[in-house]
Amino acid sequence: MELRGIDPDATERWLAENVPGLRSPVTFALLSGGRSNLTYQVTDADGRVRALRRPPTGGVLSTAHDMSREWRFISALHGTDVPVPEPLAYCADASVTGAEFYVMGFVDGWVLAEQDSAQPLSPQARRRAGLATVECMAALHGVDPDAVGLGDIARRDGYLERQLRRWQRQVHQSGAPDLPLLDAVHDALVRNVPEQGSGIVHGDFRPGNLSFALDGTVLAVFDWELATLGDPLADLGWLLATWEEPGDELPSVTPGPTAEPGFPTRTELVDRYVALSGRDVSDLPYYVAFQRWRSCCISAGVRARYLAGVMGDDGYVAESRAKDELRQAEVAWQAVRQIGLVP
Repeated sequence: MELRGIDPDATERWLAENVPGLRSPVTFALLSGGRSNLTYQVTDADGRVRALRRPPTGGVLSTAHDMSREWRFISALHGTDVPVPEPLAYCADASVTGAEFYVMGFVDGWVLAEQDSAQPLSPQARRRAGLATVECMAALHGVDPDAVGLGDIARRDGYLERQLRRWQRQVHQSGAPDLPLLDAVHDALVRNVPEQGSGIVHGDFRPGNLSFALDGTVLAVFDWELATLGDPLADLGWLLATWEEPGDELPSVTPGPTAEPGFPTRTELVDRYVALSGRDVSDLPYYVAFQRWRSCCISAGVRARYLAGVMGDDGYVAESRAKDELRQAEVAWQAVRQIGLVP
């Protein structure tokens, strides 16, 4: 069966020449869970497993899916208090398999991405996983970009303004069920941008992009394609927007298991983050509203790529997501109204 995005022979030759300790032949398998870049499991003749990341096979928006950016972040953060997969090799030659790609160590743990994904964890381990998530986030936000060689990767000021411009442009390129509503939310956010901090921002920090041990320890942080320099509170706002609790009236922006017994509440996450980082979180409701809007923009782009057939077959049902996108756009509008950004 053909595996989209991989030229097996050419890629195997490159891996054998560039990945230390890898022995041919190798097998490739598309890993589920990624909705943007493509991730493959690579198993060599000795049974050792690595992971390979490359962009979608088409439909790539400008500034998106930069493999060298992901590679630079995991290379810079490897060995810090932020756990990341071991960076192994980077291929800048797009002729090998149609795009640049990189290879990293395979981290075998539990990714808490779906509603039933926490079943193997005890209630105590779930609580540890929740607190460990925000502790890991605080560790990331405490890293000095200059000290790890990331000081020149992006501007540090005007993060929210840049994000609002970027995702507004890209949602219009991708298409969405209700662009006028998203435009109205965008305009309200633009008019009320708060004073911003500075640091490393992951861009998609949530349990679905982390690997956990069965005791709730964080083993690795994945998916650095949206990482940049900017306002760290954007990461915390995203985490809260994705963190479901029992009895929530508004849906979370992504599925996850955090409404299951054992997980800490959003308030506990914020309290733990403040205790570790010392940051002022008085403007946090703005960041949650911003992230609800941004999630709609991201979802529209993902759905457009699946409809174009450039993301491989990992079980994603693109057509069924349009209704969810419209619901999230309505929730984003409710969010900006609730904090007084519109009448």
